[in-house]
Amino acid sequence: MAKHLFTPHHLNATPHDLSGNHGIGRYILLPGSDGRAQEIAKHFNNVTVKSHPRAHNLYLGTITCQGEKIAVATVASGMGCPSMEIILHELFHLGAKRFLRIGTAGSLQSAVKVGDFVNVQASVRDENTTVHYAPLEVPAIASLEYTSAVLLAAEKLDFIERLHTGVVHCKSSLYAREFSAGPRHKENDAYIELLTNCGVLATEMETAALFIQSQLYNHQLSLQGKAHHRVLAGAIMAIIATVEQFDQPEKKVNATIQDSISLAIEAVKTLAIQELDD
Repeated sequence: MAKHLFTPHHLNATPHDLSGNHGIGRYILLPGSDGRAQEIAKHFNNVTVKSHPRAHNLYLGTITCQGEKIAVATVASGMGCPSMEIILHELFHLGAKRFLRIGTAGSLQSAVKVGDFVNVQASVRDENTTVHYAPLEVPAIASLEYTSAVLLAAEKLDFIERLHTGVVHCKSSLYAREFSAGPRHKENDAYIELLTNCGVLATEMETAALFIQSQLYNHQLSLQGKAHHRVLAGAIMAIIATVEQFDQPEKKVNATIQDSISLAIEAVKTLAIQELDD
């Protein structure tokens, strides 16, 4: 579908809104909630807000690195892969190609503590959205460019001791799959234990859609001869809970989320400077 013919139904945005950065387009940060998008936008200069009744409000602005202005945006994806799928589809068809998820997750490993971050390399596709796009045998993989940028950003901010790079679990159910609600609790508990024994770092609810859709849209652009700028997608998870303990001290949770935003902003700067200098 040609982007000039596409009309988004869940975003108040045009292709012009998402353009910039010498044809790459805006670097887009994807939190789950509008409240978190507002927090991210506090790091932007010259902010413009494009509101939508569904609260997928789009915040446009710039950040500066090494004297270069970088066009950025943030918008809430909503909770879970179904909502992520809708927002991503509309962003793709408006011309966006750079996505960094800033989310929260529960740790599955004793070494991954509340207050840490996960730099997501890939996702276990334990959800029901992406199977409508690709069979489960197709892995959901982050872009190397983003995982590398997050590592460099963590080193610069002295967060490297809190950063874990690896695989996360992406699920459709929070309370049943992760916290034993409902009559299938034994089965769900056994599944989470299996993932833990396989070394999966944390559990969350959006990255599978982000990665699978980005991979497939990349391929679609390539077939159309429009892959001059590839779609890149990454994700940073702020660890704010464990499977044993959902509720954590509010001050600790808020500080971790704020640090994850700082890490994401620095990662965008790192990637953008590399790309804009090429």
